[in-house]
Amino acid sequence: MLRKPLLLAARSTACRRIVERTPVTRAMVHRFVAGEDLDTALPAVEALAGDRLITLDFLGEDTKDRAQAEGTVLAYEDLLAALGEAGLGDRAEVSVKLSAVGQFLERDGEKIALENARRIAEAARAIGTTVTLDMEDHTTTDSTLGILRELRQDFPFVGAVLQAYLRRTEADCRDLSGAGSRVRLCKGAYDEPESVAFRDKHEVDKAYVRALRILMEGEGYPMVASHDPRMIAIAGELAAANGRGADDHEYQMLYGIREEEQVRLAAEGKRMRVYVPYGTEWYGYYMRRLAERPANVLFLARALITRN
Repeated sequence: MLRKPLLLAARSTACRRIVERTPVTRAMVHRFVAGEDLDTALPAVEALAGDRLITLDFLGEDTKDRAQAEGTVLAYEDLLAALGEAGLGDRAEVSVKLSAVGQFLERDGEKIALENARRIAEAARAIGTTVTLDMEDHTTTDSTLGILRELRQDFPFVGAVLQAYLRRTEADCRDLSGAGSRVRLCKGAYDEPESVAFRDKHEVDKAYVRALRILMEGEGYPMVASHDPRMIAIAGELAAANGRGADDHEYQMLYGIREEEQVRLAAEGKRMRVYVPYGTEWYGYYMRRLAERPANVLFLARALITRN
């Protein structure tokens, strides 16, 4: 019931001002966001890297300013250089939202986003790591997959996210299940219309399993992004049924969520990767996490009501 208004609030400037000015919010944000700059995020990465893999997201999205897009690219280049210096190139990769590097710019947005993504991919290759293109709402899917195809001509290690709740995703999984392809399959976190997405939880779960089966039966590298114990168990069964070993698929979870399960999977020899966001542009990401976790919504609501 709260999911739709929270996802709408994620795009509201007025709501953003209220939430960002509430002191208790920052304490809650720290659960999901590793820090506001690289210096505070790196210690969290180093702590996780002992038994888990990492993908880092420099937070930002829906950029309409070219200078801001350039700043995001520079931040990723600095991040990747720091990971290389710390000897983490084999443990940590980066996740990039194309809307943060120019995809939504009025003039030549896709071209600029592609050029900027190339720079990030080049910096990743220099330290021996990879890049995954995050997926945003359904209106960006064709653009993002088109940029992915262009990037993979020179950077075949670049992967992408597919969202199981979109009705098109099974077909996209077939297209991206070939050798060398890397696909992170998640359920989806945006408020999409029924015309393009399954909205019932049971239908989304079934769609996730169908898409996961296609990826596990393919020749690529599936990345199982889920906190759902049932989906994790099914992923293990599908991997075994298709003769996959521990090195040719992985599990992914968000920073600050189900940490005990992350540790358990890693201890069993599974490739377990943690999605670690950082930066000052945390609002949209944080609101989507709230939409997924009602208990946190109630806590925040009490704090907002009593903030004065």
